[in-house]
Amino acid sequence: MQVDGREITVSGSLLQPPTRRTNDILRVVLSAMLLAVVITSSVVTRTRWDTLEKYISRIIGVLSPTQSDVVYLVYGLAILALPFMILIGLILSRQWKLLPPYAAAAFIAFVALSVTGRRIAAWQWHFDLSDRLRTVLAQFLDDPRWIGMLAAVLTVSGPWLPARWRHWWWTLLLAFVPIHLVVSAVVPARALLGLAVGWFVGALVVLVSGTPALEVPLDGAVRALTKRGIMVSGLTVVRPAGAGPLTLSAASDGRAADAVIELYGPHQSSGGALRQLWGKLRLRRSEAAPFQASMRRAVEHRALMAIAIGDLGVANTSTITVGALDRGWTVYAHKPICGAPLKQCCSTTPVARVWESLRKLQDHQISHGDLRDAVITVADGTVLFGGFGSAEYGATDNQLQSDIAQLLVTTSALYGAESAVNAAIDVLGKDVVLTASRRLTKSAVPKRIRDSLEDSGAVISRSRAAVMRQTHTDKIQAETITRFTRSQLIQLVLLGGLVYVAYPFISTVPAFATELGKTNYWWALLGLVVSAMTYVGAAGTLWACASAAVAYWKLLITQVANTFAATTTPAGVGGLALSVRLLQKGGMSTVRATTAVALQQSVQVIVHIILLIFFSAAAGAGTDLKHFVPKATMLYLIAGVALGIIGTFLFVPRLRRWLATDVRPKLKEVSTDFVALAREPKRLGLILLGCAGTTLGAAMALWVSVQAFGGGATFVTVTVVTMVGGTLASAAPTPGGVGAVEAALIGGLAAFGVPAAVGVPSVLLYRVLTCWLPVFVGWPVMRWLSRKDLV
Repeated sequence: MQVDGREITVSGSLLQPPTRRTNDILRVVLSAMLLAVVITSSVVTRTRWDTLEKYISRIIGVLSPTQSDVVYLVYGLAILALPFMILIGLILSRQWKLLPPYAAAAFIAFVALSVTGRRIAAWQWHFDLSDRLRTVLAQFLDDPRWIGMLAAVLTVSGPWLPARWRHWWWTLLLAFVPIHLVVSAVVPARALLGLAVGWFVGALVVLVSGTPALEVPLDGAVRALTKRGIMVSGLTVVRPAGAGPLTLSAASDGRAADAVIELYGPHQSSGGALRQLWGKLRLRRSEAAPFQASMRRAVEHRALMAIAIGDLGVANTSTITVGALDRGWTVYAHKPICGAPLKQCCSTTPVARVWESLRKLQDHQISHGDLRDAVITVADGTVLFGGFGSAEYGATDNQLQSDIAQLLVTTSALYGAESAVNAAIDVLGKDVVLTASRRLTKSAVPKRIRDSLEDSGAVISRSRAAVMRQTHTDKIQAETITRFTRSQLIQLVLLGGLVYVAYPFISTVPAFATELGKTNYWWALLGLVVSAMTYVGAAGTLWACASAAVAYWKLLITQVANTFAATTTPAGVGGLALSVRLLQKGGMSTVRATTAVALQQSVQVIVHIILLIFFSAAAGAGTDLKHFVPKATMLYLIAGVALGIIGTFLFVPRLRRWLATDVRPKLKEVSTDFVALAREPKRLGLILLGCAGTTLGAAMALWVSVQAFGGGATFVTVTVVTMVGGTLASAAPTPGGVGAVEAALIGGLAAFGVPAAVGVPSVLLYRVLTCWLPVFVGWPVMRWLSRKDLV
């Protein structure tokens, strides 16, 4: 490479791999939105759109027929030649890898716009010049396939084309809208559809094929170093460009490397900007660093922080130059990294020296923000830092505490938790380390720190435990660094689910209030007592399944909170999770708590099926149960889906491994518990009694509700209806089975001869007693359990 008459040798490949930029993803999203808008406006407002275009055309359509023909002719020729101009430009620039995406985009756009209701329409272009040339060109200007092809190939070719060419050609393509209006014609809706489809197809092709490599302005980087007195004679590629910068080692006069050059491309800023924006939205204001508006500002900030930390004598590099290069590139040149990585010499470097170097930064209110072992080196016994991409001058207390927590994790992984915490306390003080240890959580430790460790969760836990032991602290309250805690998000979702499931009930309140005047309130009171007794049975079942490891009164109170959690989440998973959490807080391991809840649910299902069979038989031959039996078509569909799922698990190796490694051990634990239950008759009897009491208690509550409105259904038939409704509740995708349960219960009662005037209010009263009252009571109960640290 020749630079100002000097020959510069370049070793290594400068070719950048195709990357999928954030811009590519945003382009796909925007093009999809445009396509949706065009289709919607064409379907909904097409008549008014045509009228508006005609009015605009009459206002600005001032050209005579001859002038219109000339404009149409010139523009038509340009549009006809545009794809060939793009293709020739790519060939002349030797962009051979672009030809397949170019052809693919054109073909997909053409085929997509050729699909009709019954077939694929072939092109019908003709070049009979016996008629006016304007008529020939109109075939292309008014054909959405041609417009779509142009938009697709221009989108695909855009990243390879010079910016001036790209802007001019897009302007030429989009000019068909004003051209149509000027010549007193209406813009064809099909042409706009072609433009939207072409842009969308091109954006997809670019996303799949990747953004091309851009020419690297090495000559500008060499000139920037020359201004700093470094006469570069050779460049060696150290790290190819990709997600990070293109890194080169620069040597002068054949000597060892005198500088490290990092080149940042123009397309590397979007991802960083989105990450910064996500941090601003997710983290509290004091936790997020100031927003860097461009890649150049971010690089300049890193260089300035290297200078500031270098003045303290704890930087392993020093800045040479920062500057802007041609085609949007930015160069950052610095001295080679000084010292050996800490991981390689931790056996000879006391951990206290690592904390002494951090103390220098803390004393000058500088935070590093990325204290991985990879950016920490040791030179002549002094621990030095590198990186500085996340460093801040004038850092807040929260950022300084984050540095301490990060270094606790890093040094614990290298030196052991006890040694790391002891050294930190000796250098920084007990109170400082204890305050910073509140950030020893998965959410507070940055992902890049956790990814640098083999088992980050275990390291963080050991560090926190060591701090508790050495500071004689019983508990370390986790620091809240996000704008919303996990608990707040869960509560917000549950409240949203509650509003969703309560809306159908609210709409029926007026009619239900009218029917309440006919209610026998003694029966309703009895139904409330029966509903409350079901919680006693459910708590007793879980207490026996957990081998009495948790106090019964805690389980009883949790059953009320379970109603809220289960009703506001699909399939009742919230209630199961709450039960597992309570058992964990009660001292049981996660596996044992999960097994206890799974055992309870398994026995509940078995008892439910047995009772359903028994009461169905007890209902007698005269009972019409066909209302509850699905049609043959539905049964065949269910069987087919089940066989398909079984076949998928049998033939997909990953799913078979999942069954063998994850599901099989859990099933083995449950089966082991069943065997153990068989050897403990009293415990088994208590579990069966509790499960039966839960099921029959719900049936009794519905029967009492029917009696409250003067219904004459027997307890046996109501039990069958209730168990069928419970089955639908567990299968329905809506939270709490809202809608499905009410419909099943009302239909079931009607099938057994209960009139709608009695069945509808009876079911509503039943749902109030067993669902809505416990839901509204369960919310404050769940908050109380959280405050008492029981869940």
